[in-house]
Amino acid sequence: MFTTITFGVWASVAVLIVFFLWAYRKPQIVPTKKQWIAESAYGFIRNTVAIDQMGKKEGVRFAPYLATLFLFILVMNFWAIVPGIQISPNSHIAFPLMLGVLSWVVYMFVGFKKHGFIGFLKMTCVPPGAPWFIYPLLIPIEFLQNIILRPITLALRLFANMFAGHLILLVFILGGFEMLNAGNIFVQGLSVFSFAMGIAMTFFELIVILLQAYVFTLLTGMYIQGSLADEH
Repeated sequence: MFTTITFGVWASVAVLIVFFLWAYRKPQIVPTKKQWIAESAYGFIRNTVAIDQMGKKEGVRFAPYLATLFLFILVMNFWAIVPGIQISPNSHIAFPLMLGVLSWVVYMFVGFKKHGFIGFLKMTCVPPGAPWFIYPLLIPIEFLQNIILRPITLALRLFANMFAGHLILLVFILGGFEMLNAGNIFVQGLSVFSFAMGIAMTFFELIVILLQAYVFTLLTGMYIQGSLADEH
């Protein structure tokens, strides 16, 4: 079934593919405006997330994934304030969960590749410096926190913020129309306040859209950096 959510996902993929093909159709040493926008978007994540957290060598290696993740989430979030659509695919838990699982797979793969299966589990589940007799308590907690819950917390943070924003906009906009159609003149006058709040919350939602895309990418970078870190 082709829904508004489905449209948002496929349209986001199409927008990113078309934009970058268009921006790099004829790349130049002195970038054009479209090339500069594309390079700036990639460079922002490469410098502020990848290199800052992992260093230049590893940061450049993972920058393409992190930049793609950031831009994909950003475009999908943006549908939340597009008139006629006004819902982000990330307001449906399935899409943030898939993104969280994807980042979790990268996190686990990098850790296993560098430290080995046992070494990575030991690094993430055995707290350094803790007395041995509390290991039976700490190890299950660390395993749950560092292995099981990470994709879930990534997904829930993004989902909850985008779903809450969608509901708030829906309340003010639909509430304004309901007030406007009321028989009471006083209630009709209050519709102006409801619409004004809807507009104000739209601008606030724009900040949330940018922030949540960045936070998801930043946390993914932190997790990957943790996998790359030397053993305690």
